[in-house]
Amino acid sequence: MGGAQDRLTLASTSPQRRAILEQLRIRFEVVAPDYVEDDPPDADPAALVRRHAEGKARSVHAPGRLTLGVDTTVVLDGRVYGKAGDREEARLMLDRLSGRTHTVVSGLCLLGAGDEVVAHELTDVTFRLLAPGLVDTYLASGEWEGRAGAYAIQGLGGRLVERIEGDYLNVVGLPGALLVSLLERHAPKMLETT
Repeated sequence: MGGAQDRLTLASTSPQRRAILEQLRIRFEVVAPDYVEDDPPDADPAALVRRHAEGKARSVHAPGRLTLGVDTTVVLDGRVYGKAGDREEARLMLDRLSGRTHTVVSGLCLLGAGDEVVAHELTDVTFRLLAPGLVDTYLASGEWEGRAGAYAIQGLGGRLVERIEGDYLNVVGLPGALLVSLLERHAPKMLETT
């Protein structure tokens, strides 16, 4: 990808994605994407998140910049669980995930210097069998709002999880290992820390 970019343009307002980039010491600026997501429950999950990641990146991309778009969803039994519209929908999602293993699927798109890379990452998450009181407590926290699958593993939602297999950062909202690997190949200057 190359070019004179000195920082990544993140096409997201997610505080979790910003925190991950800060943790990985990747310089970035945030630009809110102008892209409308559509999450049909029967969509192919990998194709869906890849399309959304690319749409977000394209909506803010400027020549001479390196732009990152990311999208994350939750999949169980072939069904996509995006963001819950209300508390009852969140309860239904958590009830379905209870005691089961689901997959967190994130799409990632890097645009820059006339080049485009679109990829995705999968992480399996197993929930504990959730007692109704735990679900009530979690719903009351409001943390489920705006979260794929109606939970946030890095917060109170960590109480719901028994184990994960794969990239933890992917479950938080940005597949860190995949991003670093792509930057190593396509824009290694982005990984310089001095």
